[in-house]
Amino acid sequence: MRKFKKFLKEGQKSVPSEKMDKEIEADLSINIDRLKELFADCSDIVFRHIVAGNVNAYLLFVDGLIDTNSIQLHGIHQILKEIETDRITADFLVEKILSASSVLEITLLDDAVTNILKGNTVLLVDKVKTGIVIDAKGGQRRGVTEPETESVVRGPREGLTESIRVNTALVRQKIRSNRLKAIAKDVGEETKTGIAIMYIDGLVSPELLKEVQARIDRIKIDGVLESGYIEELIEDNPWSFFPQIQNSERPDTIAANLLEGRVAIIIDGTPLALIMPATFWQFMQASEDYYHRFHISIFLRFLRIIFVFIALTLPSLYVAVTTYHQEMLPTNLLFSIASSREAIPFPAFIEALIMEISFEALREAGVRLPKIVGQAVSILGALVIGQAAVEAGIVSAPMVIVVSLTGIASFTIPRFNMAISIRLLRFPFIFLAGMFGLFGIVLGILIILTHLSKLRSFGIPYLSPISPMSKEGQKDVFIRAPWWSMNKRPSQTVKNDRTREGEDLKPSPGKGSEEGNPT
Repeated sequence: MRKFKKFLKEGQKSVPSEKMDKEIEADLSINIDRLKELFADCSDIVFRHIVAGNVNAYLLFVDGLIDTNSIQLHGIHQILKEIETDRITADFLVEKILSASSVLEITLLDDAVTNILKGNTVLLVDKVKTGIVIDAKGGQRRGVTEPETESVVRGPREGLTESIRVNTALVRQKIRSNRLKAIAKDVGEETKTGIAIMYIDGLVSPELLKEVQARIDRIKIDGVLESGYIEELIEDNPWSFFPQIQNSERPDTIAANLLEGRVAIIIDGTPLALIMPATFWQFMQASEDYYHRFHISIFLRFLRIIFVFIALTLPSLYVAVTTYHQEMLPTNLLFSIASSREAIPFPAFIEALIMEISFEALREAGVRLPKIVGQAVSILGALVIGQAAVEAGIVSAPMVIVVSLTGIASFTIPRFNMAISIRLLRFPFIFLAGMFGLFGIVLGILIILTHLSKLRSFGIPYLSPISPMSKEGQKDVFIRAPWWSMNKRPSQTVKNDRTREGEDLKPSPGKGSEEGNPT
């Protein structure tokens, strides 16, 4: 056994490191041998040997990640054929291959490996101690389509994709300013996932930008496959039920937040970008609020706030009132509920838990099933199971109505991550109502308000601009003031250059309108 353990240790020590800090040699065969050893059993790595005149070279790339037509258009074979052996230099090659969108010189084999795995093409030429990286990314990618999680009636229909370059371009189309910056970084020891930290220079707080970069640099993980990895690793309070970072797949939402001094992180391989800092009220707002006339937006925001309270407390209120506070109900309603619950073998607390858990299971099943049958199964399941449960005397009809209204209320929350947090908090409220009645519900609300008052997102109070109070910020919380009155950017995120628009933008009738004639 000891010999076996010793053999394992020796075997582990003999495994070559994947990091190759060796410089690129002038002898092409040495470089290729090292790279082939490193990419052993990697059938998708292509070593394309080129012999053009007196020049011996290799093109290295990942099959499926590059645009082969683009490589052919650069005419690399013809260029190398025209070069005389004694004139080969790295600068000469770069000048000759300037038709590529991006050309970079590298001197280390590790840089060659990194760029190959990122989807670039690496050109190695014999007798040249420098490699040439050609940006010719391609392959099969999903095109720009309408966002599925943030659909709108009025507004742009384009959403982010899994390509980081497409996503930064979509944001750049919205903000055509040289002040829009995008800092590139790689996260993940194995995945080397590319991210872009986007902000508007002059609007973003330097402290905020520095804190975001510091938290990103502190990430030490083997791989990042989705934005949720980064969100969980950089948020302020990981134990909180409430999301402290907003995610969005809409370029217009990202652009709007950048214009308010926030920072966006776009991650390669996912269509969801992260926006920070975030406040509680952001999750109650939809991008569509700013495209409708302000009267409609005000009505919709009040409707959402009312239904958020319903989604959080309606089942617990039903449990508390029917169990402890029957005197609060009108006599006719009390008799109706009592008659419907007469044959129910469970108390209201257990009845609520049964229905809420069943409803959540149906909703999860509807998401996981194929789209063709998912909605049908969830709707039919809710109707059939609800009706059968009432007829079997397991649950009462009022409870079915309460749970259905609660489910509808949770769908009015624009942001999914906030909606699912409210759904989770619904269960502690049911327990508190079952044990203490209305006193338990009030206690739960006080605990949540205390927690929200202490919560911060990258140094910004979570309940701002309500707590602490900001008079200017009240124009875009419970109401959405007209655009001609919101001439200042939020004070909690922007300290300098707060002017959003010019003065005297309020519409006024022209002379012809005052006389009753069309202008």
